Amino acid sequence: MKKTEGSSSNVKFKLRPGVFFPAFLLLLFTVVLNFLDYDAFVEVTTKAKDLMIVDMGWLFSISGVLCMLILIAVYFSPLGEVRLGGKEAKPLLKKSTWFAVTLCTTIAAGILFWGTAEPIWHLAYPPESLGIEPMSHEAAKFAMETMYLHWTLIPYAIYTVPTIVFAFAHYNMKRSFSVGSQVAPLLSEAKQKKVNVIIDAVVLFTVAAGISSSFGTAIMNLGGGINALTGIQNDKFLWVILAVIGTTAFIISSGTGLMKGIKVLSDINMYIYYVILFLLLLLGPTIYITGLGTEAMGGFIDNLFSKALFTGTAAGDTWASGWTCFYWSNWMAWAPVTAVFLARIAFGYKIKEVVTMNFIIPSIFSAVWMTILSGTSINFQMTGRVDILSIMNEQGSAAAAYAVLGELPLSGLIIAIYLVAVLISFITATDSTTNAMASISTAGISKGEQEAPLFIKIVWGVTVGLVAVVFITTLGIDGVKMMSYLGGFPALILGLFSIFSLVVIMKKPDKFNTFSDGSACSENNTTEIDNQL
Repeated sequence: MKKTEGSSSNVKFKLRPGVFFPAFLLLLFTVVLNFLDYDAFVEVTTKAKDLMIVDMGWLFSISGVLCMLILIAVYFSPLGEVRLGGKEAKPLLKKSTWFAVTLCTTIAAGILFWGTAEPIWHLAYPPESLGIEPMSHEAAKFAMETMYLHWTLIPYAIYTVPTIVFAFAHYNMKRSFSVGSQVAPLLSEAKQKKVNVIIDAVVLFTVAAGISSSFGTAIMNLGGGINALTGIQNDKFLWVILAVIGTTAFIISSGTGLMKGIKVLSDINMYIYYVILFLLLLLGPTIYITGLGTEAMGGFIDNLFSKALFTGTAAGDTWASGWTCFYWSNWMAWAPVTAVFLARIAFGYKIKEVVTMNFIIPSIFSAVWMTILSGTSINFQMTGRVDILSIMNEQGSAAAAYAVLGELPLSGLIIAIYLVAVLISFITATDSTTNAMASISTAGISKGEQEAPLFIKIVWGVTVGLVAVVFITTLGIDGVKMMSYLGGFPALILGLFSIFSLVVIMKKPDKFNTFSDGSACSENNTTEIDNQL
């Protein structure tokens, strides 16, 4: 028996073997296959990549746009006024902390890594079918527009849709704490219980693959920073050390529980982000980045749909499959489990507030971030101040941020601050995701503030850390992408059902809302998960 944080009574927690072991063993199998038969592993991942971003890339693109449109409709619909947990439910987090946790546990680690590197790739290698001359002013505008496309509205929309469906289903429909609840409006409770184990097991594997790739990205990013500050070689030996340190830090954070570790680290990280943005705006090419950002934002808004739905199929251009469709598949792979965590911290808020805090405000922040970091990177490359492209060709994408920051006054201080942000983002992203994975692997969790047993969190954290190290040390950045490819397609199918589920709820929210009478979800009236799950 274990008394959970925030619970008024003892709760039995039991491992869901039908969910945990298939995902866990399949993840370990990918590691073994990599060593035993590398060619077979490459063949499997290549087929997965071709299926997702070549054959089905168009469907990922359409799904992302649909997520964005449906959220706008939800915000202005009666569903937007529904409070998660009932009209009298009290939020678990204040809004500032809610925003910080949401941002730091979704794509914050990504904007740190790709904010300076990605625009240079687009600047140097724009889509051939668009006829844009590389390294031209038109290419600079295209690169910035693409950063807005890949890192603002659609990614956060992909996360927010399943978050709303799961939160409404769990808190207001009293469905089980399972990823399967993201399709609850489409199934009776009895039928949902039958498919929960299958859905949870599949999704656990997809997100384990996704978080392993993110783990690897963060390690390489940290290694690049240490190399910039100390000259220590950013090699496999350093990556292993960083993985051990990062996993230890994550375990400490997990041990403190949701309301302490992640909350405190996220609040700290937001202040660090603000400091980085202020310093870059003050010390960087301010006039250029604000002007380019304004111009590119106009182009992005004006051509949002054509950019989001660009596949390059007509001209045989593979640019979109390597970038845009890859991102959409990556976000889709993360979304189902991340939504479980985001739904937990949304308890007590109205659904329109969930849209604001998970979709609108993070998109605005990410746009500002990309304007400043990506704009600075583009300016340095275009003016010849720093040849970032050559540095990345020699040292990898992780070196881009430190090449840019190293050119600024107070570079040592700024790089040190940036490194802290990378580390905290890494910890919070790993903590939140493995927290959700552990919760899904556990029977007995019925309230948002309850925690899965620490040992299950540790098992998942150590496992994804191990997988990440194996793949980046054997395959480098290609290993990161290969792990992402394994998770996208199953998540796409679930994502489409989540979109349909949200439409069904939006049409008749009172039909599904068990708290329409004004009652509130509490420790006494929250339905506990069936232990047989």
